[in-house]
Amino acid sequence: MMFDTIIIGAGPAGFTAGIYAARREMKTIIIAKEPGGQVALASKIENYPGFKSIESYDLITKMQEQVKALGVDIKITEVKKIEKQNDDSFILYTAKEKYQSKTIIIATGLTPRRLNIPGENEFNGKGISYCANCDGPFYRNKTVAVVGGGNAALDAAEVMSKIAKKVYLIHRREEFRGFEALINKVNEKENIKFLLNTELKEIIGKEKVEKIKIYDNKTSKEKEIALDGVFVEIGRAAHTDLVADFTERDERRQIIVGQNCETKTPGMFAAGDVTVGNFKQITIATGQATIAALAAYQYLQLKQDDSRISKL
Repeated sequence: MMFDTIIIGAGPAGFTAGIYAARREMKTIIIAKEPGGQVALASKIENYPGFKSIESYDLITKMQEQVKALGVDIKITEVKKIEKQNDDSFILYTAKEKYQSKTIIIATGLTPRRLNIPGENEFNGKGISYCANCDGPFYRNKTVAVVGGGNAALDAAEVMSKIAKKVYLIHRREEFRGFEALINKVNEKENIKFLLNTELKEIIGKEKVEKIKIYDNKTSKEKEIALDGVFVEIGRAAHTDLVADFTERDERRQIIVGQNCETKTPGMFAAGDVTVGNFKQITIATGQATIAALAAYQYLQLKQDDSRISKL
């Protein structure tokens, strides 16, 4: 079966691309390892237009239901390989099946790097967050920790200093790796306490985060700190080796796209957090996905027109 477009990824970008593709009467399927993307890691969403506050699960469910209502099939599986055919179509291989499509939209997002310590999985969404912009407001006048030493961690600490009562900034090295101006800005905040040469070893609580166990690399001593939340900001990974031969990527393996979200390969588009960009937000991802879907439709229309002209 030939599809007009196959969307890889089922987060906000993938679902939005599916909505716009379906509304252009494109035969569309979404293939993803799991639905939700990074949104699933948040507890509540309070910066998505139309909702003062909504559970992340509810937002993703609404998007998924809207896509299905438009007739878009969703396959929960992993794309293992992509091939380009002589007719400019693509063949996508999963573990058990293969699919053919005239265009592809990559919307696989980014995966937050994890600490891989005791308590991290248990309290995910119950005091542990990977997005200060998303979950920060839930910790107003509370005590939190931010883990990391780059720009993302520094920015998260600065944001949380305006919301939380106290912020512990935990970094395993002596010096931060961020911009000097941002480091200076964080240094000026009286409610941010630096814990350098320090590693987070365990997250502890009953039904939610209550305290953390840290290890001082200089003194080789452990201690516990009572707090309400932990923001993990040690980077995000783009898993784009699947399309390495079809796209240009930056040093972080994020996909470089043009103004219409096109890649270097005709017929392949990319949208959302997986693309190069300074800001990673749901609204940006959905906006790019809209462009990618409409651009894929336009690409097919132009190819159709060229085919008609060549037959005259």
